[in-house]
Amino acid sequence: MCDKCERWQHQICALFNFKRDDSKEAEYTCPKCYVQEIEHGLRIPLPQSAVLGAKDLPRTVLSDHIEERLFKRLREERHERAIRDGKNFDEVSGADGLVVRVVSSVDKKLEVKPRFFEIFQEDKYPAEFPYKSKAIVLFQKIEGVEVCLFSMYVQEFGAECADPNQRRVYLSYLDSVKFFRPDVKTVSGEALRTYVYHEILIGYLEYCKQRGFTSCYIWACPPLKGEDYILYCHPEIQKTPKSDKLREWYLSMLRKAVKERIVVELTNLYDHFFITTKECKAKVTAARLPYFDGDYWPGAAEDMINQLFLEEDDRKLQKKGKLKKTITKRALRAAGQTDLSGNASKDAILMQKLGETIYPMKEDFIMVHLQHSCSHCSTLMVAGKRWVCHQCKSFYICDSCYDSEQRLEAKERHPSNSRDLHVLHPVDIVGVPEDTKDRDDVLECEFFDTRQAFLSLCQGNHYQYDTLRRAKHSSMMVLYHLHNPTAPAFVTTCNICNNDIEAGQGWRCEECPDFDVCAGCYNKDGGANHRHKLTNHPCVDRNAQNKEARQMRIQQARRMLDLLVHAHKCRTAGCQYPDCRRLKGLFGHATRCQKRAAGGCSLCQRTWSLLQLHARTCKESKCTIPRCRDLKAHLRWTQQQSESRRRAAVNEMMRQRAAEVARS
Repeated sequence: MCDKCERWQHQICALFNFKRDDSKEAEYTCPKCYVQEIEHGLRIPLPQSAVLGAKDLPRTVLSDHIEERLFKRLREERHERAIRDGKNFDEVSGADGLVVRVVSSVDKKLEVKPRFFEIFQEDKYPAEFPYKSKAIVLFQKIEGVEVCLFSMYVQEFGAECADPNQRRVYLSYLDSVKFFRPDVKTVSGEALRTYVYHEILIGYLEYCKQRGFTSCYIWACPPLKGEDYILYCHPEIQKTPKSDKLREWYLSMLRKAVKERIVVELTNLYDHFFITTKECKAKVTAARLPYFDGDYWPGAAEDMINQLFLEEDDRKLQKKGKLKKTITKRALRAAGQTDLSGNASKDAILMQKLGETIYPMKEDFIMVHLQHSCSHCSTLMVAGKRWVCHQCKSFYICDSCYDSEQRLEAKERHPSNSRDLHVLHPVDIVGVPEDTKDRDDVLECEFFDTRQAFLSLCQGNHYQYDTLRRAKHSSMMVLYHLHNPTAPAFVTTCNICNNDIEAGQGWRCEECPDFDVCAGCYNKDGGANHRHKLTNHPCVDRNAQNKEARQMRIQQARRMLDLLVHAHKCRTAGCQYPDCRRLKGLFGHATRCQKRAAGGCSLCQRTWSLLQLHARTCKESKCTIPRCRDLKAHLRWTQQQSESRRRAAVNEMMRQRAAEVARS
């Protein structure tokens, strides 16, 4: 309610952020009264810098690269439209107020699924793959308010990562809402918003190529009906694309990248790894498939291997003998194997089953080569020379394969099965860095750590994007969380009045594990009602919006996690580490409490929240912090359930498509 005219406003329409009104005493003035006060000289408008927006989020080398390219291409596109329409540049509407930011960039580890690892561990297949997860967001200022329009999550597996993931990038999720301005078409006929989203993706691929990555993998899979990938609750006017439309959307973007020579080759997972064509000598094995978090084939492969083990156990129980000879021989012959051992045969059968599953939808698994692939061993070349045949289209081999080629007799050399002998010409491979080191700092954000975390934040707070007015309010709240990344677990409440303690106004007991009072309650009795001495503790101001405040909040969260690790290992009775005794008290309470967190115990809830925060950031596979492994296992299980639903929906779609083809 407006405190001036007492009219009521929707919180969303008024862009009201209740989280900034901690004391519930802030005066609210509606837009109508606000404008009247300005006209009568009773109020001076606040500067735009009063509340930080998208431009004030930390800039990175990646965001600067994408923005620089995007703005340059938009100027060129606008100039083309002006020429087409016979107008001046300024007379043509352009896309203004765009901001690209990387809101999360954290190091993670992908654990290989147990059954798959069991088959390939003898071949020194890695148990885990380190990678960097990034979230990239596009904002546009619409009617004076910044709106989040586009977001994507990527996984970057650098040069330090083992094969088959070395120097690979996975575009895991992408989402957008249809509020982009202006709603016009480019000279080529595509929507301007499509043009902008394509340029962001091409800019990212260009950045990856400059850093030394060799390939990008895209699974063109639309979201399930009624579900969202990143942004919660899409507009009704925005239809969910079918897989063929989505695939063509990606391919049209990639064709532009090919013209700019950012992308050197387009293929798909099946054609590149499951079949051997021409002179390819690479072994057909599942150990060569790039292994990504949330991708289709690793989950499908694990299900298939589990089924293989079940069938094997059944045969042992029923004493029906060995594997079917026909399947095994056919699979081994297709894979070019002669090894009849158990794991080798499982690998061959797995590739056969995966191939049969993937083949009908193979075009949806797009392989984007940023560097040339060796036509013999399929390695993506990053150093030395590539040997090119000018007579054959797209024939390149690496130094190692060229040396092997020269040791062969003339009739066995390139091209195979031909009497002709083609000359191979060397081309130096330049411009590919020796490593893929990221020049950007780590950006930790609990709410953007995973797409599920961000989606949960939006769902829990009804941050919807189904209408423009809701999208404005939701984006405002997202920016608030980004500029104020305080975890809910660390919100301090007064033990007397139960209100949140304002920044710098709290008093804490150093003896009791969880006793805090606000300044109001402390001023009434000076802390006399508590048996221990209370000391003032400066809280981090959640509403302070500047770089120093953000750094201070991040440091506070890291100190809490360091304290957790220290307190768990500490065995010193009189430890002088700040708050060590206090945290030990919380642990001690949690072991004795009968009420527990589920029963509403505030101490247990605080301990549980701290353990959850630790589990989300912990990189140790054998961590000894209480419940860390259980919590990480639960997070993996939740993600696996989501992946299983996604795979099941894709399989059902393929069954329906096959049935339609059969009927026709």
